[in-house]
Amino acid sequence: MDSSVAPVTIDNAHRQNPTKLSSQKKPSKGGWKAAFFVISVEMAERFAFYGLAGNLITYLTNNLGEPVVTAAKNVNTWVGVSAIFPLLGAFIADSYLGRFKTILASSVIYFLGMVLLSLSVSVIPMHSRKAVFFTALYVLAIGEGGHKPCVQTFAADQFDENNPEEKAAKSSFFNWWYLGIVTGASVAIVVVIYLQDNVSWAAGFGVLSGSLAVALAVFLIGIRKYRKQRPTGSPFTSVAQVFVAAAKKWRVSETHGGRGICYEDDRRGGSHVKGQTMGRDWVRTKQFRFLDKAMIIDDKDTLSKTRDPWRLCSLNQVEEVKLVLRLIPIWLGCLMFSAVITQLHTFFTKQGSTMLRSIGPNFQVPPAALQILVGLTILIAVPIYDRVFVPIARKITGHPSGITMLQRIGTGLFISILNMVVAGLVETARVNTATKHGLMDAPKAVVPMSVWWLLPQYVLTGLGDVFTIVGLQELFYDQMPEEMRSIGAAAYISVVGVGSFINTAIISVVQVISSRHGNEWLGDNLNRAKLNYFYWVLAGLSAFNLCAYIWISRRFVYKKVENNDERVGEGKESGMGGYLDVKV
Repeated sequence: MDSSVAPVTIDNAHRQNPTKLSSQKKPSKGGWKAAFFVISVEMAERFAFYGLAGNLITYLTNNLGEPVVTAAKNVNTWVGVSAIFPLLGAFIADSYLGRFKTILASSVIYFLGMVLLSLSVSVIPMHSRKAVFFTALYVLAIGEGGHKPCVQTFAADQFDENNPEEKAAKSSFFNWWYLGIVTGASVAIVVVIYLQDNVSWAAGFGVLSGSLAVALAVFLIGIRKYRKQRPTGSPFTSVAQVFVAAAKKWRVSETHGGRGICYEDDRRGGSHVKGQTMGRDWVRTKQFRFLDKAMIIDDKDTLSKTRDPWRLCSLNQVEEVKLVLRLIPIWLGCLMFSAVITQLHTFFTKQGSTMLRSIGPNFQVPPAALQILVGLTILIAVPIYDRVFVPIARKITGHPSGITMLQRIGTGLFISILNMVVAGLVETARVNTATKHGLMDAPKAVVPMSVWWLLPQYVLTGLGDVFTIVGLQELFYDQMPEEMRSIGAAAYISVVGVGSFINTAIISVVQVISSRHGNEWLGDNLNRAKLNYFYWVLAGLSAFNLCAYIWISRRFVYKKVENNDERVGEGKESGMGGYLDVKV
């Protein structure tokens, strides 16, 4: 009986004893040397993105004259589209171009979009400026679509999971990867936003264009050091085959108890390229058992000379589809977290613009520059988490990572609730101060309250990212089939995009309901608005979301792998109260 789809080239020596082979010959490609080139490229891209996103609401309100709510919605929409496009970019990378070519093409598009943006705020006539500006924004979103899902995955691919040393290095990779991109974002917030507010928008965007040109050059310098995986064809075809085959056999008796035969002839976890992760054999799981019908050999399959992949699928193929399905509820459970953190680029900045921002007699802190506090928090928290918290937690829990990926994500969700409660309390204090000094009807007046009152909500935003965002990165890389890891990266990124759209929807609903009662909560005059009520609504929705997430995560089952006739559990956890099940 034929195996499915295209033939796969396997390095036999590496399959027989990958550990021994790794120790005998040091690979000439990949590893940290290659990963550093990719990390530096991502740092430059984050520098450009946050140099734009961090102060975008200021340009829309002050230069293009948009109302605060309209500007906030436009920022959320652009961030959302930028985070949704990676799903398309990941599909193209995994199916056709490969990650390297996709990164290269998207970097060029991103650079051209930033050049157009720079022109739109300088040489483009005023009557056409707004149209060209928004066109440039969405050209950048297209570039993000190819860049975001591939860069992190491509960097992680530089570590061979069959090499014990490189596998150990990869366990810390995601923490230090995130540390690198936060560094790029933080520098942008300090340097670029200062240029935008104190020199010119053209100068600020020009610096961003230059950084992207340098990033593209750096990426090409490391071209001979990269390990590259070929595209394996559309992974969605394999997923569709499982559902179609299971539907065709819905009347066939499920044979999990031992009655009947299951097709296991092509036990492989994906194509293997020398120096990359070897194909894996998945252990059969009990979740989504309706899909198991797709691998049952019935009378028609027995009589067929060749295997019809739309009627009979392998155990590996079925289990890979289950891996994807298990991640969907986790994805849904993190959307409110993203809806909360979008306040960073919108209402947090507008709050800061109304408060005392003086440092010394002649310097005013740009309100958007307060976002540096998030970056600084992450820069401090990630090393502490990796070098202090993980070893201590490991001794207590016995888990290699200290706490599980789902526990890490859940901790960040709780922090986001606390963040909105604190933000609401600070906003209440700000409005009370404005009332005390008779500034309720003076929206452009400076409220005599230090901007550093906002420090706790920025710090909590950074701590939430350290737990939830890094946890999502690791979960969606680790738990996706190897052939779909770009799509996994895009899926975690899309959490931010969909969360931005949810935030826009919440704003619209709040505006409609509050206007019916005579006072819009989110008007242009923040002193008369009820921004604190809006924050508390987000806190309540986030609390409800956390309860749902805990329920979902307790039923999550981590992937399990079979190698060389021995079963090795990648981890079976009951989410928030999980345990690691390893059998060697």
